This record gives sequence, C-alpha cells and structure tokens, in this order.
Amino acid sequence: MSDYILETKNITKKFGDFVALDNVSLRIKKGTIFGLLGPNGAGKTTLIRIINQIFLPDEGEVLINGKPISFDDITKFGYLPEERGLYKKMKVGEQAIYLAMLKGLSKEEATKQIKYWFKKLEITSWWNKKVEELSKGMQQKIQFVITVLHKPDILIFDEPFSGFDPINANMLKKEILKLKEDGATIIFSTHNMESVEEICEDIALINKSKKILDGPLANIKEDFKENIFAVSFAEIIEKENLENKNWEILYYSQRKGHTHIQIKNNSGITHNQLLSKLIQHGTLISFTEVLPSMNEIFIKAVEQKNLSNE
Repeated sequence: MSDYILETKNITKKFGDFVALDNVSLRIKKGTIFGLLGPNGAGKTTLIRIINQIFLPDEGEVLINGKPISFDDITKFGYLPEERGLYKKMKVGEQAIYLAMLKGLSKEEATKQIKYWFKKLEITSWWNKKVEELSKGMQQKIQFVITVLHKPDILIFDEPFSGFDPINANMLKKEILKLKEDGATIIFSTHNMESVEEICEDIALINKSKKILDGPLANIKEDFKENIFAVSFAEIIEKENLENKNWEILYYSQRKGHTHIQIKNNSGITHNQLLSKLIQHGTLISFTEVLPSMNEIFIKAVEQKNLSNE
C-alpha cells in the first residue's frame, strides 16, 4: 500500500485558453493536516474539485492509497466548499438529516450524529429554524456538521473560517485537530496563510496555477529563516552600547525597565557564540530565533520563482 492516502500527479486543467492548473503534483500522508495555500485565483478550488471528481483533469491523475480514484472513493470524502449550498427555506434539522442520508446514513443514525454535533457546538436551539434566519457564521457551523458527521476518511475544507468571528474560528480549529486525532486526513485550503500555521504539518503553496513550494511546514520555515533573533535584557541599555560588528540591529525598544532588540546575525558565528557575545552587554532574559511567517515565505518563494523564470 502507498505511504500516501491521496496523490495528485501532474494535474493540468484549462478552461478555454485559461490555464487553471499547470502540472500540479501533491502527496498527502494519512492522518495529517495538509495546507493547500495560495492567493484567491491561484487554482486551489479547481484542484479540490478535481480531487472530488466534480471536474476531470485535462492531464494527470488522482490516486487514493496508490490506486486511481474511483466513484466509490468519493463516499470516503467530506467536502466543505467555499461557496455554501444550503437550502434557504428548509429547516436546519430537517435539512441536515436529508443531506446526511444522501451520504449513506440511515435516518436513525443521521439523527443521532446530528444531535451529537449540535449539542457539541451548542446549536440545538437552531433545529427548527430556517437556514435563511441564520447568519453566515451560523450557516457555516451547519455545513461543518454535515461535512463531518458520516466520519469520512478524508476531509476537505475550502476557506472554512470564512464568516467566523475569532471565537468560532478557534472552536473550529479545535474540532479539526480532534478529527485529525481520531484518524481523519484533512486538506485545508485557504488564502489566509496565517490561519494554518498552528495546525498544518505539511503544506503546498500554489500561485498562478503552479505549485511553487511544498513539504513539511517546520522544514520550510527552517529553509526560509534569515538568522534573525529576538533578544531581551533585564535592564535598560542604550542602543549605541549594543552595536556590534557581529550583528545588525533591526529593532530596538525600552519597556518597563527592559531592553528589547531584534538582530540579524551577519557574521556566520554559531548560536552559542552569538549568545556568549550578547551576555557581555547585559543580563539576558530571553533569546529566541525568529522564524518567518507563511506570508513572508510566500512572498519570498514567489520572488525566487519569478527570478528563476527570467
């Protein structure tokens, strides 16, 4: 059996003269949270629709456990699309049962699972409300329940935090992590790159239909780090007294009797050597390497890709 639960191999998709995806290959390990990242219009949703067999690729193939995807495999998926599809006039509970039965659950099992999730998300009072009476965030919770209640092996969330306030977004993150702990493989597609840093193990960056970067998130952050360190001293130290040929001071501040700086190690000395030189300037209370954000990595990766194409 393949080490990867899902693979896309050399996927290309065109709509007329427009190239939506250009030779995109991904490999997703079972039981992980995979971030499919990139700006709006990059091709992420098109790739998700190909994985779900809504579109067929012009070139390439999708593999499940090392074998070409079949229609039966789609029953193992839970898909939360970016564009929601609830029936506005139907009552919430009635609609949830109907959609759950379309996924193969009996009415009894569907009702049991829905009541479990409604109680967990504290939305039992919505059962007899019409969808049109709910806010966008409330509707999002209903769609989340419908996506996960048949316990699929692979969950695909396309912009899942859209319409959520920070509290509900954090609630959803916790539920996604719990689903992963229970054995689900999760594909998380978003243009908001910061929202996935806490939960994704592996990522792929897509820009203008092409994959420009992929791999374990921790490794990517290591590859793109720039030897920048956040340092705090217990006392007030004037900036000129912190100047040193081994580093460049990028940021300096004094707060509550402490001195805080960010420095860039330009000299190539080791972390231990850098630390020993900093100690000569004052009493250290923190010393942390600053890793780049996903936004910073994306910008740099695009710039590098553009330079390589020139």
